[in-house]
Amino acid sequence: MIRAGVIGVGKLGRYHAQKYAAIDGVELAGVYDLDRERADQVAREFGTRSYPSLGRLLRDVDLVSIAVPTVDHYEVAKRCLRAGKHVLIEKPLTETVTQARKLINLAREKGLVLQVGHVERFNPALKRVATYVRNPGFIEAERISPFPERGTDVDVILDLMIHDLDLILHFVKSPVKRVHAVGVPVLSEKVDIANARILFESGCVANVTASRASMKVSRKIRIFQEDGYFSIDFVEKNIKVVRMSIDPTSGKKSLSGELLKTEEGDPLLDEIKSFIESVRSGKEPEVTGLDGLRALEVAFQVRKKI
Repeated sequence: MIRAGVIGVGKLGRYHAQKYAAIDGVELAGVYDLDRERADQVAREFGTRSYPSLGRLLRDVDLVSIAVPTVDHYEVAKRCLRAGKHVLIEKPLTETVTQARKLINLAREKGLVLQVGHVERFNPALKRVATYVRNPGFIEAERISPFPERGTDVDVILDLMIHDLDLILHFVKSPVKRVHAVGVPVLSEKVDIANARILFESGCVANVTASRASMKVSRKIRIFQEDGYFSIDFVEKNIKVVRMSIDPTSGKKSLSGELLKTEEGDPLLDEIKSFIESVRSGKEPEVTGLDGLRALEVAFQVRKKI
């Protein structure tokens, strides 16, 4: 039986606790939060224990999910890794690139799993399209939403855009050559709307827009390659596939398309199950610390240009 703990049980951390409590072969051993009343409430809800200190929790678990504010990611994760615990840490990995590298090195030295919570990698629509993507030439991503109740300790780049930066880097196996970006604060003192144009050495170009100052929710990504393109709408949960074909007689090119619906799925549950499997098997996690670092490095390039 694997014993799991959750550190930080706000809105997102509560979901982590819920998933661990529902997985066979896993015991939700306990939760910890600086807000003791909130921790007690979540512990009662999922039939587990609320710990008075992080140190006490770490003595009783094998692995943890970290869902504290980004500014605290590094210190909390460092303490967990030093205690010999496998770590699933919510995105962004850390507040700085230097901190990210230190955590990756520490996890490697200790022989521990360090997985980063880029949950869109586990979206059923994304996983379905991923098998068809070959050498994309242009990617367009849009992630906009109303101003959030959480996550405002960071700007929109680390709050929302980093999801799509991770997906783009997952598809484009090429170093970044150049970044152009613009952004403005709207409802906070940090950047709330941002657009970045990323040129890769392969020639691929990605155009990424993120906003948390919108009246609607939109999460889309379009991937163009030589033989067609794929358009994923994460809100409507559908995939538009357009393929190019050439008539063998006339040589004329034509396009044909189809709309695919995807299963509902539970990306967070799948993410946590993947983490647990990595702990059990010793295999590299699906979203590694290095993946989290690469997304963070590009995010900081976007920040610098803004």
